[in-house]
Amino acid sequence: MKQSQVAASSDPAAGLGVQSGMILMALAMLMLPVGDTFAKLLTGVIAPVEVTMWRFLAQALCLVPVAIVLRGRLRGAMFSPIVALSGALIMATLLCLISAFSVMPIATAIAIFFVEPLILTLLAGPLLGERVGPRRLAAVGVGLMGAMIVIRPGFSDYGPATLLPLVAALAYALNMIVLRHACRERSGLTVQCGATVYAAAGMVVLVGLLGWAGVLEVAPLSRPVWTWGAVLAAGAFAAASFVLIAEAFRRAEAGVLAPFQYLEILGATAAGYVVFGDFPDGLTWLGIAVILGSGGYVFHRERARAADLPRRRRAPR
Repeated sequence: MKQSQVAASSDPAAGLGVQSGMILMALAMLMLPVGDTFAKLLTGVIAPVEVTMWRFLAQALCLVPVAIVLRGRLRGAMFSPIVALSGALIMATLLCLISAFSVMPIATAIAIFFVEPLILTLLAGPLLGERVGPRRLAAVGVGLMGAMIVIRPGFSDYGPATLLPLVAALAYALNMIVLRHACRERSGLTVQCGATVYAAAGMVVLVGLLGWAGVLEVAPLSRPVWTWGAVLAAGAFAAASFVLIAEAFRRAEAGVLAPFQYLEILGATAAGYVVFGDFPDGLTWLGIAVILGSGGYVFHRERARAADLPRRRRAPR
């Protein structure tokens, strides 16, 4: 779904500037749910694990011309253990999300997935050595309560599948940490392309093994034309979204762009309603509001902490 959100460099570039970066980020967040909608359509005729494989393959195919055109921005090793680890994590993220899409509205799955910044905040201490204050920890707790409102005791109407977006959020948060290390020696576009190739190869191996073991009945290649169109569309929208995100982070700082991520829920809600007739109920909206509010507070505290750090360094000791 959205694995390059931090893979791109956060250095602002000359040119169109911060405003254009904000516009690109908004467009990307509205496009991502379109690709998710095509993936959900495909789960009606193909197993989610196969949908994930085809989406990664289509995404890799669409990124080839992008990498050729933007080859000047490729820097560092595209294929290495740390990039392979990123590929494995985005493979787990998308597999869990698409499996969730197959049984629940897109907006509900994305809402639960948005606990990812909160999980990242919890992981920042033990894995990155960052100090997380009590206010941010309290915000994380409130956000997780919001996720429980969406999931609800007894797993709501969707059973244990409601835990899949939580697993996806954990995998994506771990990927964000991996990307912080990977992008020290590589450009964001390099990591994006390499991780996509690794993920596509991993899904091909996984589908092959499941088919060989008889766990999965692999769908025949001779299927309706619309399914291939949906596969290409899902991959194209995902690839285009990630390129726009990369370009947005190149032109504007992460703190400026972070709030635009919440447009994804609006896009997911609109797409789910128009295509599937799904619309979140009142309790789900309450949980969404709690998750977004707590996430927004975490972003606010991160920006305040970043702004306060230079002042502390300038202060006399």
